[in-house]
Amino acid sequence: SSIRMTPARSIEVQAALAADVAMAFDQCPTDPTNRDEVIRATDRTHRWLETCVRRHRELGGEERGQALFGIVQGGAFEDLRRSSVAAVCSHDLVGYAIGGVSVGERPEDMRLALGAAAPLMPAEKPRYLMGIGTPRDFLDAVMAGVDLFDCVTPTRHGRTHQAFTPTGSANLRNARFRDDPRPIEEGCDCPACTRFSRAYIRHLCKAGEMLGGILLSLHNLRYFHRLMIRIRAAIPTGQLSDLRREVLDALESKPSPDA
Repeated sequence: SSIRMTPARSIEVQAALAADVAMAFDQCPTDPTNRDEVIRATDRTHRWLETCVRRHRELGGEERGQALFGIVQGGAFEDLRRSSVAAVCSHDLVGYAIGGVSVGERPEDMRLALGAAAPLMPAEKPRYLMGIGTPRDFLDAVMAGVDLFDCVTPTRHGRTHQAFTPTGSANLRNARFRDDPRPIEEGCDCPACTRFSRAYIRHLCKAGEMLGGILLSLHNLRYFHRLMIRIRAAIPTGQLSDLRREVLDALESKPSPDA
């Protein structure tokens, strides 16, 4: 059924849910390269943010331990991204997010949006990039100064029987895994790899058992957890560029497990 969701109502719902982080209500333009549409969406986002901040504080957000993040829009336009950063960060919030990326735009448009916004956001507060979830995206975003991410990629790929590995993705429904006794990824410490073979997980996927998707989701999440651990270790030693090259070279130069 249809419901009416306003900026104030969105904050009220998140307060009722007791979310640790509440997100301001924003408009993500459908075409980040359509300047007129992006201007309208970005201006509306800024107006909505004022309402969200006011309602969040009326409900005692910070006092209740709930953080509010504002969302920067601006599409694939450097000037609009910069002006949106200024407008959103004029509110003293716990953290700030970059929205409107990973919505079907070209990779270069996403990099433009990220490069225009992230360096201008307060370095002492969390910078959150919404909706990206590949190794290349993570590494590029961290190099631009991003701290936090969210994406459905690990679980969506798990539900469609795709596993992430250091040498590419694998489709566990592939016939070559029918009698394969090895784990999805050698050396991985996730529940799927330490307890089950590729052959058994393939059987679960082919049989329509939800455990197959669950195990693959757990593996994918652990793959990204390990990548984040490596990224954290590389930052203080100045080796992030080297790590990016190592990870991407492995993904691009080696055959995937189901090749």
